[in-house]
Amino acid sequence: MKSILILVFSFTLCSISVNAQRYAVIDSKYILDKMPEYKEAQTRLDQFSILWQQDIDQKQVAMDKMVKDYDAEQIMLPDDLKKKREDEIFNKEKELRDLQRKRFGFEGDLFKKRQELIKPVQDKVYNAVQKLALEKQYDFILDKSEGITIIFADPKLDKSDDILKSMGIK
Repeated sequence: MKSILILVFSFTLCSISVNAQRYAVIDSKYILDKMPEYKEAQTRLDQFSILWQQDIDQKQVAMDKMVKDYDAEQIMLPDDLKKKREDEIFNKEKELRDLQRKRFGFEGDLFKKRQELIKPVQDKVYNAVQKLALEKQYDFILDKSEGITIIFADPKLDKSDDILKSMGIK
């Protein structure tokens, strides 16, 4: 009797482990930091960033000088020249803000350079992860570098369509 119970328990345990989902965990930041092409791309990106920031800083110094000069001469200037200088300062400030937005803003030059230089390296890592998932038959691969993120999930495990059907949505 005991042997039959142990046999049934062993069989059940084996069948559960066969149906269990297989998953793996990676650290994409660790992987990227070990890649020479990522380091090179990051260095180039930093160089662009430094150059653009220096350009902005120079323009800021020039604008600050304009404001300081205006403040010093404001009392002696006639109204029409005051207005002209204020407009010049306003335009310089707007130019500077526009340049900052162009270089460092949402979808600015820095964002575009990052896409150009770093995205191919990230794609290389993603393709390697996907290849590993298929070779080792993992259902999920999680990335622990910045919180848990699912990098790969077997499409057959996606039950989104079943949820939509249960809600009456096609």
